Amino acid sequence: MAPAKNEAGADIPLLPKTNSHTKENQLLILRAVFNVSTSIIGAGIMSVPATMKVLGVIPAFVLIVIVALLVDISVDFMLRFTYAGESKTYAALMNESFGKIGSVAVQIAVMVTNLGCLIMYLIIIGDVLSGQGEHLGVLQEWFGIHWWNSRNFAILFIVLFVMLPLVLYRRIESLWLSSALAVLLAIVFVVICSVMAIIAILKGKTASPRMLPQMDNQTSFFNLFTAVPVIVTAFTFHFNVHPIGTELGKPAAMSSAVKISLVLCATIYFSIGIFGYLLFGDSIMPDILVNFDKSSGTSAISSMLNDIVRLSYAFHLMLVFPLLNFSLRANIDELIFPKKPFLATDNKRFVSLSLVLLALSYIAAIFIPSIWYIFQFMGSTTGVCLAFIFPGAIALRDVHGISSRKDKIIAVIMIVQAVVTSLITIATNIYNMSGNSS
Repeated sequence: MAPAKNEAGADIPLLPKTNSHTKENQLLILRAVFNVSTSIIGAGIMSVPATMKVLGVIPAFVLIVIVALLVDISVDFMLRFTYAGESKTYAALMNESFGKIGSVAVQIAVMVTNLGCLIMYLIIIGDVLSGQGEHLGVLQEWFGIHWWNSRNFAILFIVLFVMLPLVLYRRIESLWLSSALAVLLAIVFVVICSVMAIIAILKGKTASPRMLPQMDNQTSFFNLFTAVPVIVTAFTFHFNVHPIGTELGKPAAMSSAVKISLVLCATIYFSIGIFGYLLFGDSIMPDILVNFDKSSGTSAISSMLNDIVRLSYAFHLMLVFPLLNFSLRANIDELIFPKKPFLATDNKRFVSLSLVLLALSYIAAIFIPSIWYIFQFMGSTTGVCLAFIFPGAIALRDVHGISSRKDKIIAVIMIVQAVVTSLITIATNIYNMSGNSS
């Protein structure tokens, strides 16, 4: 092969160009890893330790691994059918297989899931800064209770001066630096929890964690299924596959980024699960941040570490918020204005949608006191649809003729397990709620 020539006719060495392309690809994958990982690690991390209490350490670890593997397969289905066709969004991908009904189903699922997550993020940030009920927030512990550190005002301040500038970015790739910081904060959260757990172990203040679930009544077996939606929601990021993958522009690079991100996030989830469970044992709450409040009476935890843990988690959620908002805004625009120009090119539409979504999230966060039932609802309905049912259905429909027999068998298994576990979870939650009310 003859060497390439530049405009002056001089030879261009091929090796440096190859190295340059390799470094460029590695940088692109690294940025995608940050964005994918940040999309995955959201509110789900706070409830992973509670799944250890429900399932036991070994089943919880197995569940995390199985869900991560299934998510990898489902994203692979999405990427293969995306690059085989002309679709550039999740809704368009479903439209190729199932027409308008499919695209609307995805858009509704994404809107419910992402808006629910954004509301949860603001609720948690409000809990951290201003507390809830008998638990004081960081600002109230530092400065006392005042009007300016009340829950409503603290959340409003964060929405206006942190969230708003971030959600006004037009390209999701522009958020890679904030995503990198979000991943770093998640790691800080895990490291601090692990250090506190080790200190508690050295002081003999930890109980031996259960390796297997404790079944002591008739409903215990079915209660195990209530942990599944938590892990499914914790790994659901399919609404951002197309925004991140389209800007990356390289199928192999996106596939690599997804695999690296899933390994990283599974490691973080299991680490926070085991160390959180060691630290608090069976007293672990569905929201682990509640256990870090001073009034929880955990003497092994210093005041400074308490504040660092809670604030690092709150800052992490602030940086995750714009990524979920990005796909939520795009899906709403695609549903309401299907024939309008690309959203980022229309300033009026872009800014209006961004402001409306922020306002809705803020109002809902003020009036909804708890995140747990939102979590259970999303994980057993829209979450499993986006993560497993829709990708499996796309592989079974196989409009491009690229699914192998193995792919279709896996797709059937994926859909069946998603439907069965979701139905059992919903039925168990209804039974538990009716039992509590009676």
